[in-house]
Amino acid sequence: MYLWAIERAGYRVDEFLRTHPDVAMYIEDEKRPTIKQLESFASTVHVPMAFLMLPSPPIETPPIPMFRGKAGNSKFDLNVYQTVLDVQGRQEWLSDYLAENDLDECPFVGKYDIATPILDMTVIIRQLLGLEIDWMMSFNSPDKAINYFVEKIEEAGICVFFNGIVGNNTHRTLDVEECRGFALVGETNAPMIFVNNSDSKNAQMFTLAHEFTHVLVGVSAGYAGFVGEYHDLVESYCDKVAAEFLVPGSLLKDYWTSIEECSKKFNVSTLVIARRAHDLGIISNKEYREFYLRYQANARLKKKSSGGAFYKTAAKRVGKLFAIHIYNAVRSKQISYTEAYRLTGLYGKTFDKFMTTSI
Repeated sequence: MYLWAIERAGYRVDEFLRTHPDVAMYIEDEKRPTIKQLESFASTVHVPMAFLMLPSPPIETPPIPMFRGKAGNSKFDLNVYQTVLDVQGRQEWLSDYLAENDLDECPFVGKYDIATPILDMTVIIRQLLGLEIDWMMSFNSPDKAINYFVEKIEEAGICVFFNGIVGNNTHRTLDVEECRGFALVGETNAPMIFVNNSDSKNAQMFTLAHEFTHVLVGVSAGYAGFVGEYHDLVESYCDKVAAEFLVPGSLLKDYWTSIEECSKKFNVSTLVIARRAHDLGIISNKEYREFYLRYQANARLKKKSSGGAFYKTAAKRVGKLFAIHIYNAVRSKQISYTEAYRLTGLYGKTFDKFMTTSI
């Protein structure tokens, strides 16, 4: 069980035991841990202590498919797994709350399928969100475009969360190569979208559009690869819809100058622009391959975005729409402060100040 817990947390066993000699002694039965020491070990490897008392490791599988491009989708990442579970917990609470209060559901969740033509789906998305075809070109920065996009998505009844760590634990970061984002749909009236805030702002735009499409086709999943790498039909479809929605082919042809300039103009990554330009015949196979090799080489060198002020960061982690539901539930005494603290990750005066200044 010790070895399972160490490997589950993503450590190499030999390195972990070298830096934690006491645990090596527990394994060899040369020393018995106290309850406090066992609690400390469980905390270090992020495992419920009760699990360590089991006769054999429990079977844990990702609750939703996690597509990771060329890296595959079989690897179990503990931080991503915990994040999905946390968002599922919020979804379960909100679904019950909305049902108990006869609040509006999202009538478009799962209403469509991947047989819907790409261009038709982009028109549907714009109609649902009240957007013009060139809406993304109205902003001078991807940050402003994202904020507007999220506002429209939440007005449609979908909760959106941004975070680059597990909860509020700065020691447990979410690797972009493991998860750029995910959508939770299921048989629920409370669809949710999660975006990895460690990703670039331009990439986050694509993630939002990709995951919103997941909600429309009613399929929960997460992804972390590059655009166009998937063999899964739903993932490929969501990629194509997101690309056409954010960079309409007709507009790209009209405004084409260069990959870099169009990336700024449409507030999306250079990869999305290059892929669209290639698919539309604006750049050649050779030009695209050369760009793609440069992009992959530089991808890991890009700096992560700053988290900003605490309450600004908290607002993105909790989500405005979800915070409004929590606030209303607390005020109507349908939920205790203890439960509200657990669902938001904010406590005491911090919770009170957030609720009075952020919604």
